[in-house]
Amino acid sequence: MKYTAAVRGSSLKAATNGLPVKARKYPIVQGAGRVAETLDLFKPDEPHPSSLVAAKPAYKTTWGAMYEGDSALLLAKLPDESLDLVVTSPPYALHFKKEYGNVDKDGYVDWLRPFGQEIYRALKPTGSFVLNIGGSYNAGTPTRSLYHFRVLLMLCDELGFHLAQECFWYNPAKLPSPAEWVNVRRMRVKDSVEYVFWLSKEPLPKADNRRVLAEYSPDMKRLLVRGYRAKERPSGHKITNKFTDKGGSIPSNLIERGNNESNSDYIRLCGERDLKPHPARFPAALPEFFTRFLTDPDDVVLDPFAGSNMTGSVAESLKRRWLAFELEPKYIETSRLRFPLHRGPVSAPKPR
Repeated sequence: MKYTAAVRGSSLKAATNGLPVKARKYPIVQGAGRVAETLDLFKPDEPHPSSLVAAKPAYKTTWGAMYEGDSALLLAKLPDESLDLVVTSPPYALHFKKEYGNVDKDGYVDWLRPFGQEIYRALKPTGSFVLNIGGSYNAGTPTRSLYHFRVLLMLCDELGFHLAQECFWYNPAKLPSPAEWVNVRRMRVKDSVEYVFWLSKEPLPKADNRRVLAEYSPDMKRLLVRGYRAKERPSGHKITNKFTDKGGSIPSNLIERGNNESNSDYIRLCGERDLKPHPARFPAALPEFFTRFLTDPDDVVLDPFAGSNMTGSVAESLKRRWLAFELEPKYIETSRLRFPLHRGPVSAPKPR
């Protein structure tokens, strides 16, 4: 069947990234003197993911749904083997309490265990669980807590997950802390890396690194043009002269991205409405990388600690079906601002 549609500034193929789609017509939405949202011309071929949860969502979009409530209880409502990817960043076990809630290090493993059990049950055999978890210092001493490693051991040794790969989020914009050990006494260096554990239910989960290729370095681009003389390197590796352009370089397990979206629509819209944004947002680069890497179009992605719903927003943009669970109503309301057609009852902008 042939589909046609007028898409501003681009072809239909480019707009849909080559996905099998069905054409739909929506009006262009204008806002603040510019287009507030590009045309949402397409809907998933599979059932809406809200059909998986026996509860009323706080709001729904074309591709997903946000739910208010205890995520352990909401996870229990999901059918067995219904999820393709869970990507999340639960509250860290920090020494100082945060307004969004965080558990002490001593009780963190026990607190996270029931969530892990439900995630394991709800994942498909080919599915993945991507867990971003930050480290912390022990109270009163410049030594590091091992709580996040104990979490990993619990998930693998007790619940049966496999550690597919440990990845790392490098945030160059992260402020130096703890101030006493880094800024005052100068006994430690800035902690700029967080763990991202990629876990799987089976040893061979769905994954394709060709979906997340990085741009070739200038040296590699020159090699592709000039060629390479076959030789054995000092390490013993034998390098052939068969260099071909594969579309990009295989990315490393280090994802570099600052956690600063001060110029984003979400922050701007919160400010216009006198709303406080979620204080602990991870960058879009994390869910985007793993969603591209580990899922296909129409797959189901869940974030059980959704916060400002960055994961759902990214999944929507990539045409993946998504579910988001969040306990705090105020964060759910502001998360609507990530979806211009679904802002619902969020407070109106302040009068100018």
